[in-house]
Amino acid sequence: MKTRIIALLLLLLFVVTAVMAQQGNQSKNILPYPIHQKKLDNGLNVVTVTYNSPGLAAFYIVVRAGSREEVEKGKTGFAHFFEHMMFRGTDKYSKEAYGDIMKEMGAAANANTSIDRTVYHMTGNAEMLDKMFEIEADRFQNLKYSVHDFKTEAGAVKGEYTKNSASPYQQLYEKLVSTAFNKHTYSHTTMGFFEDVVDMPNQYDYSLTFFDRFYRPEYATIVVVGDVTPKRVNTLAQQYFGDWKRGNYKPEIPTEPKQTQTRYAHVTQQGFPPYLSLAFKGPAFSDKDKDLPALSILSNILFSQNSDLYRKLVVQEQKARFIGGGPQFSRDPNLISLSASVVKAEDMQYVKDEMMRVLNDAKTKPIDAQKIADTKSRIKYSFAMSMDSPDAIANSLAQYIWLTGNPESINNLYAVFDTVTAKDLMDVAKKYFTPTTLTVGTIAPSEKSPVK
Repeated sequence: MKTRIIALLLLLLFVVTAVMAQQGNQSKNILPYPIHQKKLDNGLNVVTVTYNSPGLAAFYIVVRAGSREEVEKGKTGFAHFFEHMMFRGTDKYSKEAYGDIMKEMGAAANANTSIDRTVYHMTGNAEMLDKMFEIEADRFQNLKYSVHDFKTEAGAVKGEYTKNSASPYQQLYEKLVSTAFNKHTYSHTTMGFFEDVVDMPNQYDYSLTFFDRFYRPEYATIVVVGDVTPKRVNTLAQQYFGDWKRGNYKPEIPTEPKQTQTRYAHVTQQGFPPYLSLAFKGPAFSDKDKDLPALSILSNILFSQNSDLYRKLVVQEQKARFIGGGPQFSRDPNLISLSASVVKAEDMQYVKDEMMRVLNDAKTKPIDAQKIADTKSRIKYSFAMSMDSPDAIANSLAQYIWLTGNPESINNLYAVFDTVTAKDLMDVAKKYFTPTTLTVGTIAPSEKSPVK
C-alpha cells in the first residue's frame, strides 16, 4: 500500500511539474494561448486556438498562393481573381444561397489577396461551426462557374484595376516593383500587369488550371479561433475536408539577380503632394534570423513619429508631412521601404539626403540600449494589446502561416526580437542600406526624378 501511495505521489508530482513547465513556456510567448495543430493525411493543416469569446468563432482558410506563384508570362492576376470567383457558388450552394447562410449565422465573410497568399475569412456563431465547415469545404472542392460568370468577374477585376491605377501612389508602386525586380514575380503587383488583366476574359481555360493547381489541401491551412475546442475542430476538418484530393504542382519561383546600382522609378503628376520612396533590397522572412527584427527596430527608431528625424523634418523644418516605413515580411527577399510625403518638390533631394544621413550614421554609431529596449517593448506591447478578439488572433496567425506554414512562427519571431542588440542594428544597417541595392521612387511635377 505504501509503495502504491508513493508511486501515485510521484506521478502527481510529475504531472504538476509538466503542467507548470508548459504554463511557463506559454507565458514566454507573445500569443498567450496554446496553438493546437493537426495535419490531415492529405496535407491540410488545421490550427485551433481556444479563446474566451462566448458564442463567437473566427474561421480562416489561408491559401499559400498569391501573385508570387504567377510565374507564367501573360498569366498574372489570377490569385486575386480567385478571391472574387470563390464567391460565385457551387451546384449545392449558389452565390445567393451562400449569402443567405451567412445572414442566418450572423456571420461576415470576405477575402483578400497579397503577394504570398489568399485568405478567406468569416466570423460568426460558434454553434454554427459545422455549417461553416460544410459551406467552405463545398466551395473549396466544388467551385463551379460558367464562361459567362468568368467573363463578368474578369470585367469587374478590370474595373477594380482601373480604379486603383488612378492613384499616383498605385502608379508609383507598380513602377517601383517592376524596376526593383527584373526576374522575381514580386515584379508585378497582386492585381497583375495591366495587359494581363485586359486579356483575362479570354483565359477561362487557364483559370480552371490555376484553381486545380493551387486550391489543394497541401497549399491550405484552416485556422479556427474562439469558443471552440481542438477536438471539435479536428473532427469537423476530417469530416468535411478529409477527402479533398492532394495535388502535385509546385511552381518554380525565379531567383532575383543581385542588384548592382541605384535604380529610379518616377511618376509625373501635377498638383499632387510630392512623394519620395527609398526601397532597399531586404531579406526573406525568417523566424530564427535577427535581420528582420533588427530592421524593424531600427526603422522604428529612425523614422517613427518619436524619431529625431521626424521632429526635424516634419515638426521643426516642416519640409515633410510625414516620414516612415520599414521592412516587408515576405516569403522571398523583398523591399525595405522608407518613404516621405514632401511639402515642396524642390526639397525632395534634401529630404532624401537627410534620410540617407541617419541610415549611414546607424552603421557606425551604436544606438542607446534604453532606446532599443523601449522600442522593443512598444512593438511587442502594441501587438499584444491588439490580440483582443478571435478575428484579430486568427488574422495574425494567418500572416505567419503564409510566411512559413507554421503558426508558431509568431512566437518564435518575437522571441528573436528580445535578443537584438545595438551591434545587430549596426550590422543590418551596413548590410542592407547601400546605394547598390536601392530603388528610388518619386512622384513630382517634373518629367524626371528630382533626386539623384
